[in-house]
Amino acid sequence: MTGAVRKLSISVPPDVAERLEREPNASAFLVDAARALMRREALDAELAHQGIPVADEGVARARAARAAVEVTWPAERYEAIRERVRHATAGDEDHAGRVSAA
Repeated sequence: MTGAVRKLSISVPPDVAERLEREPNASAFLVDAARALMRREALDAELAHQGIPVADEGVARARAARAAVEVTWPAERYEAIRERVRHATAGDEDHAGRVSAA
């Protein structure tokens, strides 16, 4: 995180606190998570603007399809694709190249 920042004090449930305590940089972890959510919300808004609303049923079908791929593909194949995505977006600050597991 470079540039201007604001310090916040937040309250989180114990399971989230335990997860954050395992991170070497909890602030960066939370920033990445928040930006991923912001990108998803922006995509949903743009799709809706184009007349393609995102429905919970469609999201559930997409997640199920992704889970089926993850089960059938060898871990090496999945990781190779993740690495290609990381490499392709490495220079783009708005897209850190992380592939969400959600």
